[in-house]
Formats: sequence, structure tokens, C-alpha cells
Amino acid sequence: MSLLRSAKSHYFSLTATRHFQTFSPRFIKAEEIPYIGDRLKAESIERGNKIFRRFGYCLLAAIGFITLRKSLYTVHGGERAILFDSFRGVLDATVGEGTHLLIPWLQKSFILDVRTRPHTFSSVSGTKDLQMVRLTLRVLSHPEINCLTDIFKTLGQEYDEKVLPSIGNEVLKTVVAQFNADQLLIERSHVSDLIRESLIRRAKDFDIVLDDVAITHLSYGKQFSKAVEQKQVAQQEAERSKFVVAKAEQERRAAVLRAEGESESAKLISEATAVAGTGLIELRKIEAAKDNAVTLCRNENVMYVPSDNNLLFGFAAGR
Repeated sequence: MSLLRSAKSHYFSLTATRHFQTFSPRFIKAEEIPYIGDRLKAESIERGNKIFRRFGYCLLAAIGFITLRKSLYTVHGGERAILFDSFRGVLDATVGEGTHLLIPWLQKSFILDVRTRPHTFSSVSGTKDLQMVRLTLRVLSHPEINCLTDIFKTLGQEYDEKVLPSIGNEVLKTVVAQFNADQLLIERSHVSDLIRESLIRRAKDFDIVLDDVAITHLSYGKQFSKAVEQKQVAQQEAERSKFVVAKAEQERRAAVLRAEGESESAKLISEATAVAGTGLIELRKIEAAKDNAVTLCRNENVMYVPSDNNLLFGFAAGR
């Protein structure tokens, strides 16, 4: 019995010793400290290298994307591109439609519209007879494609806004000063042709082609418009007076002709009466009296009385 107790106590002591050794913390020896520090330092350096490499990859990818985007440019339909080089300046050759490459940060593209575009501008000009006229002009223009480089160097991208209004006002004032105010309306087609020819010639000096030039509006000052209105009224009155005079003349001629006809008719009747007697006249009297009697008998307000002079005395005797 005592032997069994001693065996059990020995077994429990061994089991407790093993559990204590398993779950108890491990004490680091002094000679192991430098080795652990180097290991932690190496691990931190490795993590830093990984983060740096990832950042470097992202940076390279961003730089590559930006470089690719800066290297490509697109020229749409109806446009042309001009390249500016940091070392050579504006290149002579123009670039057509499509997607193209350039050297980023050293070259830059400028897009120019070469399609026909409308432009409208107005000008107040003085005529030959010192009347003020307001003209509105509409032009269709496009640049000369072979001269785009020169246009860009001298005028820039907004070449039409810089040139057309100035030369348009100059041409309008020059042409309008050659005509009177009323001639601008009467000879409008001729005035339009002169303006078109002069404007095309002036625009050609700036390498701009004009497809069409048209006068869309023409107006005068208030005083001139009032004078034109009064003139029109006076002309209408004059025409009316001419018509009245002509009408009176025609009526006079008709009266003369009517009198001459009646005179000739009376003469013929007199001659016929002298030759054949007054029987025809008596017949015409009877026919006229017959017509009068028929007309009077149809009227209810007409009363027939005897032709005897003693009519009133007859009434008195009857009473």
C-alpha cells in the first residue's frame, strides 16, 4: 500500500514538472541578444525594400502613362496640326487627320480649323451725298492650307477674328463712299460685286480664302428714311393728280363728242322733217305718252280727274 502511494506521488510530480516546463516563459540568454537584434533589423530593412519597390513600380507606371498620354495627339476631321519644337521652333510641315506621336515636353501641337466658317460684321459708312448708311456683311472663309504655318506664325490660331473685321470695315467704307444713298438700293447687285472683289483681294494678302460675300442688311438714318417716305408720298400725290387731270380731259372729250353727236342728230332730224313732214315726231309723241300712261297706271298714288274746268262746281251741286 505504501509502495503504491509512493509511485502515484512520483508520477504526479513528473507530470507537473513537464507542464511547467512547457507553459513557462523561456528566458533569453545574454549571448543570444545580438543575434536577435540583427534579425529584427534585417526583417525591417526587407519590409522597407518591399514598400520602396512597390512605390517605385507605381511611380514608373504613372510616369509611363503620363508620357504615353503626352506623346499622343489627335487631329479631327477638317483640322490640321502644327508642331512647335523647343529647339527648332515652329515646324514647316503640317500634320493631317488622325492620331500622331510627338516628343513630350519638347514638342507641342496646335490645332487649326480649316473648314469654311461664317463671319458677320457691321459698319456705319458715309455715302457720296453725305448720308450715313449701316451695312451688315456676311462672309464664308477658310485658310489657305499650304500657308498654315505662316498664318500661325503671324496671326495665331484666331487669325480670322483678327483680320476679317478690319479689312471688312475698310472695304465697306471705301465702296459705299462711291455711291449716293439711293444708288445703293437701285444698284445693289453692282455694289455687292465691288465689295466682294475688293474683300477677296484684301483677304488674299493674309492667305485667307473667301468662298462667299453677301450684304444681308442695309439701313439708313432716321432723317433720310423720313425724307424718302415724304418723297414717296409726294410722288403718289403727283400720280394721283395726273390721273385726275387725265380723267377730266377724257370726260371733256366725251362731252364734246356727245354734243357733236346730238347736234348732228338734231340736224339730220330737221332735214328729215323738212322733207317728209312732222308725222314721225307725232308718232314719237304718241309712243312717249303711251309709255307714260303705262307707268302711271301702275302707281297706286296717282288719281285721274276729268279735264272739265267746272269740277268743283259739280261737287257743290251734288250736295
